[in-house]
Amino acid sequence: MTTSKFIPAVAFHPGVTLAEKLKEIDMSIKEFALRASKPEKTIHAVIKGESSVTSDMAVAFESVTRIPAHFWLNKQRNYDEFQARTRKETMIAEASEWAKSFPYAQMVKLGWIKPVKTPQEKAQALLSFFQMSSVKAWEDYYLNQKLKIAFRISLAHTKDPHSISAWLRQGELQAAEMRTPEYSDAKLKNLIPQLRTIMISQPSDFASKVRESCAEAGVKLVYTPCLQKAPINGSTRWINGTPCIQISGRHKRYDIFWFTLFHEIGHILLHGKKDIFLEKDFHTEDELKKEEEANLFSSNILLTKADEDTIIRNGIYTHDAIREYADRFNTHPSIITGRLQHHKVIPYSKNSDMLISADLFR
Repeated sequence: MTTSKFIPAVAFHPGVTLAEKLKEIDMSIKEFALRASKPEKTIHAVIKGESSVTSDMAVAFESVTRIPAHFWLNKQRNYDEFQARTRKETMIAEASEWAKSFPYAQMVKLGWIKPVKTPQEKAQALLSFFQMSSVKAWEDYYLNQKLKIAFRISLAHTKDPHSISAWLRQGELQAAEMRTPEYSDAKLKNLIPQLRTIMISQPSDFASKVRESCAEAGVKLVYTPCLQKAPINGSTRWINGTPCIQISGRHKRYDIFWFTLFHEIGHILLHGKKDIFLEKDFHTEDELKKEEEANLFSSNILLTKADEDTIIRNGIYTHDAIREYADRFNTHPSIITGRLQHHKVIPYSKNSDMLISADLFR
Protein backbone atom coordinates (compact mmCIF):
# COMPACT_ATOMS: atom_id res chain seq x y z
CA MET A 1 0.00 0.00 0.00
CA THR A 2 1.42 3.37 -0.99
CA THR A 3 0.81 6.58 0.90
CA SER A 4 1.11 10.07 -0.50
CA LYS A 5 3.34 12.58 1.24
CA PHE A 6 1.52 15.21 3.28
CA ILE A 7 2.14 18.68 1.90
CA PRO A 8 1.09 21.45 4.33
CA ALA A 9 -1.03 24.33 3.09
CA VAL A 10 1.39 26.78 4.67
CA ALA A 11 4.84 26.65 6.28
CA PHE A 12 6.47 29.32 8.41
CA HIS A 13 10.09 30.38 8.35
CA PRO A 14 12.02 29.16 11.44
CA GLY A 15 12.64 32.83 12.24
CA VAL A 16 8.98 33.05 13.32
CA THR A 17 9.52 30.28 15.86
CA LEU A 18 12.79 31.83 17.01
CA ALA A 19 11.11 35.19 17.64
CA GLU A 20 8.36 33.45 19.66
CA LYS A 21 10.92 31.52 21.67
CA LEU A 22 12.98 34.61 22.51
CA LYS A 23 9.81 36.35 23.69
CA GLU A 24 8.93 33.29 25.81
CA ILE A 25 12.31 33.23 27.55
CA ASP A 26 12.50 37.04 27.68
CA MET A 27 15.78 37.24 25.80
CA SER A 28 16.80 40.08 23.46
CA ILE A 29 18.14 39.47 19.99
CA LYS A 30 21.43 41.06 21.05
CA GLU A 31 21.85 38.66 23.99
CA PHE A 32 20.80 35.65 21.92
CA ALA A 33 23.32 36.54 19.21
CA LEU A 34 26.04 36.81 21.84
CA ARG A 35 25.16 33.46 23.44
CA ALA A 36 24.91 31.75 20.01
CA SER A 37 28.18 33.36 18.90
CA LYS A 38 26.55 34.72 15.77
CA PRO A 39 26.46 38.27 14.35
CA GLU A 40 23.45 40.21 15.54
CA LYS A 41 22.59 41.19 11.97
CA THR A 42 22.45 37.49 11.05
CA ILE A 43 19.91 36.78 13.80
CA HIS A 44 17.86 39.81 12.69
CA ALA A 45 17.91 38.43 9.12
CA VAL A 46 16.72 35.01 10.30
CA ILE A 47 13.86 36.48 12.33
CA LYS A 48 12.79 38.61 9.34
CA GLY A 49 12.85 35.49 7.12
CA GLU A 50 15.60 36.98 4.98
CA SER A 51 18.22 34.35 5.87
CA SER A 52 18.12 30.57 6.19
CA VAL A 53 19.08 28.54 9.23
CA THR A 54 22.23 26.58 8.44
CA SER A 55 23.42 23.38 10.13
CA ASP A 56 26.00 25.35 12.10
CA MET A 57 23.37 27.84 13.22
CA ALA A 58 20.92 25.09 14.18
CA VAL A 59 23.49 23.52 16.51
CA ALA A 60 24.15 26.94 18.07
CA PHE A 61 20.42 27.58 18.47
CA GLU A 62 20.08 24.20 20.21
CA SER A 63 22.62 25.22 22.85
CA VAL A 64 20.78 28.45 23.68
CA THR A 65 17.10 27.49 23.25
CA ARG A 66 17.41 23.81 24.24
CA ILE A 67 15.37 22.99 21.13
CA PRO A 68 17.13 20.22 19.09
CA ALA A 69 19.09 21.22 16.00
CA HIS A 70 17.02 18.88 13.81
CA PHE A 71 13.89 20.86 14.74
CA TRP A 72 15.38 24.06 13.28
CA LEU A 73 16.68 22.27 10.21
CA ASN A 74 13.34 20.56 9.60
CA LYS A 75 11.59 23.91 9.96
CA GLN A 76 13.93 25.42 7.37
CA ARG A 77 13.61 22.45 4.99
CA ASN A 78 9.82 22.47 5.18
CA TYR A 79 9.74 26.22 4.61
CA ASP A 80 12.12 25.98 1.64
CA GLU A 81 10.07 23.18 0.07
CA PHE A 82 6.85 25.13 0.63
CA GLN A 83 8.34 28.21 -1.01
CA ALA A 84 9.61 26.15 -3.96
CA ARG A 85 6.20 24.58 -4.46
CA THR A 86 4.52 27.97 -4.25
CA ARG A 87 6.87 29.31 -6.92
CA LYS A 88 6.16 26.25 -9.05
CA GLU A 89 2.40 26.71 -8.72
CA THR A 90 2.81 30.33 -9.84
CA MET A 91 4.96 29.20 -12.75
CA ILE A 92 2.41 26.53 -13.74
CA ALA A 93 -0.36 29.12 -13.68
CA GLU A 94 1.71 31.35 -15.95
CA ALA A 95 2.51 28.37 -18.20
CA SER A 96 -1.17 27.79 -18.90
CA GLU A 97 -1.05 30.32 -21.75
CA TRP A 98 2.01 28.56 -23.21
CA ALA A 99 0.20 25.22 -23.05
CA LYS A 100 -2.60 26.54 -25.28
CA SER A 101 -0.19 26.56 -28.23
CA PHE A 102 0.10 22.76 -28.27
CA PRO A 103 -2.35 20.42 -30.07
CA TYR A 104 -3.12 18.79 -26.73
CA ALA A 105 -6.30 16.99 -27.82
CA GLN A 106 -4.49 15.32 -30.73
CA MET A 107 -1.58 14.35 -28.48
CA VAL A 108 -4.08 12.70 -26.13
CA LYS A 109 -5.76 10.89 -29.02
CA LEU A 110 -2.37 9.55 -30.15
CA GLY A 111 -1.64 8.34 -26.64
CA TRP A 112 1.35 10.64 -26.10
CA ILE A 113 -0.09 12.37 -23.05
CA LYS A 114 -2.92 11.87 -20.56
CA PRO A 115 -6.23 13.76 -20.69
CA VAL A 116 -6.64 16.45 -18.04
CA LYS A 117 -9.29 18.99 -17.12
CA THR A 118 -7.75 22.30 -16.12
CA PRO A 119 -5.29 24.59 -17.96
CA GLN A 120 -2.88 24.22 -15.03
CA GLU A 121 -2.99 20.42 -15.28
CA LYS A 122 -2.37 20.69 -19.01
CA ALA A 123 0.70 22.88 -18.46
CA GLN A 124 2.02 20.48 -15.81
CA ALA A 125 1.46 17.46 -18.08
CA LEU A 126 3.30 19.13 -20.97
CA LEU A 127 6.27 20.09 -18.82
CA SER A 128 6.41 16.51 -17.61
CA PHE A 129 6.19 15.23 -21.21
CA PHE A 130 9.20 17.37 -22.16
CA GLN A 131 10.96 16.69 -18.84
CA MET A 132 11.29 20.44 -18.35
CA SER A 133 10.95 22.35 -15.10
CA SER A 134 9.65 25.56 -16.68
CA VAL A 135 8.59 27.27 -19.89
CA LYS A 136 11.92 29.10 -19.88
CA ALA A 137 13.73 25.76 -19.89
CA TRP A 138 11.65 24.67 -22.92
CA GLU A 139 12.44 27.95 -24.69
CA ASP A 140 16.16 27.67 -23.95
CA TYR A 141 16.20 24.11 -25.27
CA TYR A 142 14.06 24.41 -28.39
CA LEU A 143 14.30 28.09 -29.35
CA ASN A 144 17.48 29.61 -27.93
CA GLN A 145 20.03 26.86 -28.70
CA LYS A 146 21.34 26.83 -25.12
CA LEU A 147 22.52 23.23 -25.64
CA LYS A 148 24.36 23.95 -28.90
CA ILE A 149 27.60 22.48 -27.52
CA ALA A 150 25.91 19.07 -27.54
CA PHE A 151 23.68 19.62 -30.57
CA ARG A 152 22.17 22.44 -32.56
CA ILE A 153 18.45 23.06 -32.75
CA SER A 154 16.37 26.18 -33.07
CA LEU A 155 12.68 26.17 -33.90
CA ALA A 156 12.45 29.93 -33.45
CA HIS A 157 11.82 30.57 -37.15
CA THR A 158 9.33 27.75 -37.74
CA LYS A 159 5.60 28.42 -38.05
CA ASP A 160 4.68 26.27 -35.08
CA PRO A 161 7.63 25.45 -32.79
CA HIS A 162 5.29 24.03 -30.13
CA SER A 163 3.85 21.26 -32.32
CA ILE A 164 7.22 20.51 -33.91
CA SER A 165 8.91 20.24 -30.51
CA ALA A 166 6.17 17.84 -29.35
CA TRP A 167 6.67 15.67 -32.44
CA LEU A 168 10.43 15.61 -31.91
CA ARG A 169 10.02 14.81 -28.22
CA GLN A 170 7.70 11.88 -28.96
CA GLY A 171 10.29 10.49 -31.36
CA GLU A 172 12.93 10.85 -28.67
CA LEU A 173 10.76 8.88 -26.23
CA GLN A 174 10.19 6.16 -28.83
CA ALA A 175 13.91 5.92 -29.55
CA ALA A 176 14.68 5.61 -25.83
CA GLU A 177 12.72 2.35 -25.77
CA MET A 178 14.88 0.80 -28.49
CA ARG A 179 18.13 -1.10 -28.00
CA THR A 180 20.56 -1.25 -30.90
CA PRO A 181 24.20 -2.28 -31.34
CA GLU A 182 26.87 0.37 -31.73
CA TYR A 183 26.42 2.44 -34.88
CA SER A 184 28.64 1.63 -37.85
CA ASP A 185 29.10 3.77 -40.96
CA ALA A 186 30.22 0.72 -42.90
CA LYS A 187 27.17 -1.32 -41.88
CA LEU A 188 24.82 1.51 -42.84
CA LYS A 189 26.44 1.87 -46.26
CA ASN A 190 26.26 -1.89 -46.80
CA LEU A 191 22.62 -1.82 -45.75
CA ILE A 192 21.52 0.33 -48.70
CA PRO A 193 21.28 -2.54 -51.26
CA GLN A 194 19.25 -4.56 -48.72
CA LEU A 195 16.87 -1.65 -48.24
CA ARG A 196 16.50 -1.27 -52.00
CA THR A 197 15.61 -4.97 -52.23
CA ILE A 198 12.87 -4.45 -49.65
CA MET A 199 11.64 -1.42 -51.59
CA ILE A 200 11.46 -3.30 -54.89
CA SER A 201 9.82 -6.45 -53.46
CA GLN A 202 7.27 -4.34 -51.54
CA PRO A 203 6.39 -6.79 -48.73
CA SER A 204 3.26 -6.01 -46.73
CA ASP A 205 5.39 -5.59 -43.59
CA PHE A 206 8.02 -3.41 -45.28
CA ALA A 207 7.92 -0.80 -42.49
CA SER A 208 8.91 -3.27 -39.76
CA LYS A 209 11.53 -4.91 -42.02
CA VAL A 210 13.12 -1.52 -42.70
CA ARG A 211 13.18 -0.67 -39.00
CA GLU A 212 14.80 -4.02 -38.15
CA SER A 213 17.39 -3.61 -40.89
CA CYS A 214 18.33 -0.12 -39.72
CA ALA A 215 18.68 -1.38 -36.16
CA GLU A 216 21.30 -3.90 -37.33
CA ALA A 217 23.48 -0.96 -38.41
CA GLY A 218 22.95 0.80 -35.07
CA VAL A 219 20.36 3.26 -36.42
CA LYS A 220 17.12 3.81 -34.52
CA LEU A 221 14.19 4.27 -36.89
CA VAL A 222 10.91 5.41 -35.35
CA TYR A 223 7.56 6.15 -36.92
CA THR A 224 5.73 9.09 -35.34
CA PRO A 225 2.39 10.38 -36.68
CA CYS A 226 2.66 14.06 -37.57
CA LEU A 227 0.67 16.64 -35.66
CA GLN A 228 -1.80 18.96 -37.38
CA LYS A 229 0.48 21.99 -37.17
CA ALA A 230 3.72 20.08 -37.74
CA PRO A 231 3.47 18.70 -41.29
CA ILE A 232 6.91 17.07 -41.34
CA ASN A 233 8.00 14.02 -43.35
CA GLY A 234 11.13 13.20 -41.40
CA SER A 235 13.97 14.22 -39.15
CA THR A 236 17.45 12.99 -38.25
CA ARG A 237 19.46 13.57 -35.10
CA TRP A 238 21.98 11.85 -32.87
CA ILE A 239 20.74 10.95 -29.39
CA ASN A 240 23.41 9.91 -26.89
CA GLY A 241 25.77 8.91 -29.67
CA THR A 242 23.19 6.95 -31.67
CA PRO A 243 21.66 8.18 -34.94
CA CYS A 244 17.88 8.36 -34.89
CA ILE A 245 15.64 8.72 -37.94
CA GLN A 246 12.07 9.83 -37.29
CA ILE A 247 9.49 9.48 -40.07
CA SER A 248 5.87 10.63 -39.98
CA GLY A 249 4.54 8.95 -43.13
CA ARG A 250 2.13 11.86 -43.43
CA HIS A 251 1.53 11.50 -47.20
CA LYS A 252 1.02 7.74 -46.91
CA ARG A 253 2.86 7.35 -50.20
CA TYR A 254 5.37 4.59 -50.88
CA ASP A 255 7.68 6.74 -53.01
CA ILE A 256 7.76 9.58 -50.47
CA PHE A 257 8.51 7.14 -47.65
CA TRP A 258 11.57 5.80 -49.48
CA PHE A 259 12.79 9.21 -50.56
CA THR A 260 12.49 10.44 -46.97
CA LEU A 261 14.27 7.38 -45.56
CA PHE A 262 17.27 7.65 -47.89
CA HIS A 263 17.32 11.43 -47.43
CA GLU A 264 17.70 10.95 -43.68
CA ILE A 265 20.29 8.20 -44.15
CA GLY A 266 22.16 10.68 -46.33
CA HIS A 267 22.29 13.13 -43.42
CA ILE A 268 23.77 10.43 -41.17
CA LEU A 269 26.48 9.46 -43.66
CA LEU A 270 27.31 12.94 -44.95
CA HIS A 271 26.83 15.38 -42.10
CA GLY A 272 27.69 16.18 -38.49
CA LYS A 273 26.47 14.59 -35.30
CA LYS A 274 25.49 17.88 -33.66
CA ASP A 275 22.92 18.97 -36.24
CA ILE A 276 19.24 18.13 -36.10
CA PHE A 277 17.99 17.86 -39.66
CA LEU A 278 14.37 18.83 -39.86
CA GLU A 279 12.05 20.03 -42.59
CA LYS A 280 11.10 23.57 -41.72
CA ASP A 281 10.09 26.85 -43.28
CA PHE A 282 13.43 28.53 -42.72
CA HIS A 283 16.92 27.24 -43.53
CA THR A 284 20.27 28.92 -43.18
CA GLU A 285 22.58 28.78 -46.19
CA ASP A 286 24.56 25.96 -44.59
CA GLU A 287 21.40 24.01 -43.73
CA LEU A 288 20.06 24.44 -47.25
CA LYS A 289 23.28 23.09 -48.73
CA LYS A 290 23.08 20.00 -46.54
CA GLU A 291 19.42 19.48 -47.43
CA GLU A 292 20.31 19.59 -51.13
CA GLU A 293 23.13 17.10 -50.56
CA ALA A 294 20.75 14.71 -48.78
CA ASN A 295 18.18 15.13 -51.57
CA LEU A 296 20.79 14.23 -54.19
CA PHE A 297 21.96 11.26 -52.14
CA SER A 298 18.41 9.92 -51.91
CA SER A 299 17.57 10.61 -55.56
CA ASN A 300 20.63 8.75 -56.84
CA ILE A 301 19.81 5.67 -54.78
CA LEU A 302 16.21 5.54 -55.97
CA LEU A 303 16.75 6.49 -59.61
CA THR A 304 19.92 8.03 -61.01
CA LYS A 305 19.82 11.19 -63.11
CA ALA A 306 21.14 9.24 -66.11
CA ASP A 307 18.33 6.68 -65.81
CA GLU A 308 15.76 9.43 -65.39
CA ASP A 309 17.07 11.18 -68.52
CA THR A 310 16.78 7.90 -70.45
CA ILE A 311 13.14 7.55 -69.45
CA ILE A 312 12.38 11.13 -70.43
CA ARG A 313 14.11 10.76 -73.78
CA ASN A 314 11.97 7.72 -74.54
CA GLY A 315 8.90 9.80 -73.77
CA ILE A 316 6.63 6.82 -73.17
CA TYR A 317 4.88 6.86 -69.78
CA THR A 318 2.27 4.13 -69.95
CA HIS A 319 1.84 1.75 -67.04
CA ASP A 320 3.61 -1.04 -68.90
CA ALA A 321 6.47 1.26 -69.90
CA ILE A 322 7.01 2.45 -66.32
CA ARG A 323 7.02 -1.15 -65.06
CA GLU A 324 9.61 -2.02 -67.71
CA TYR A 325 11.73 0.99 -66.68
CA ALA A 326 11.47 -0.14 -63.04
CA ASP A 327 12.72 -3.63 -63.93
CA ARG A 328 15.48 -2.24 -66.13
CA PHE A 329 16.76 0.30 -63.60
CA ASN A 330 16.17 -1.89 -60.53
CA THR A 331 13.70 0.38 -58.76
CA HIS A 332 9.98 0.53 -57.99
CA PRO A 333 7.31 1.86 -60.41
CA SER A 334 6.00 4.35 -57.85
CA ILE A 335 9.49 5.87 -57.60
CA ILE A 336 9.52 6.58 -61.32
CA THR A 337 5.95 7.90 -61.35
CA GLY A 338 6.57 10.17 -58.37
CA ARG A 339 9.80 11.50 -59.90
CA LEU A 340 8.16 12.28 -63.25
CA GLN A 341 5.27 14.04 -61.55
CA HIS A 342 7.59 15.98 -59.25
CA HIS A 343 9.62 17.26 -62.20
CA LYS A 344 6.36 18.01 -64.08
CA VAL A 345 7.25 15.68 -66.91
CA ILE A 346 3.77 14.22 -66.51
CA PRO A 347 0.76 15.84 -64.77
CA TYR A 348 -0.08 14.75 -61.22
CA SER A 349 -3.28 13.18 -62.52
CA LYS A 350 -1.40 10.80 -64.84
CA ASN A 351 -0.53 7.33 -63.50
CA SER A 352 -1.51 8.39 -59.98
CA ASP A 353 -2.86 4.86 -59.45
CA MET A 354 0.78 3.67 -59.58
CA LEU A 355 1.61 5.66 -56.44
CA ILE A 356 1.38 2.90 -53.88
CA SER A 357 -0.17 3.67 -50.49
CA ALA A 358 2.08 3.29 -47.46
CA ASP A 359 0.31 3.66 -44.12
CA LEU A 360 2.92 3.20 -41.40
CA PHE A 361 0.35 3.04 -38.60
CA ARG A 362 -2.10 0.38 -39.72
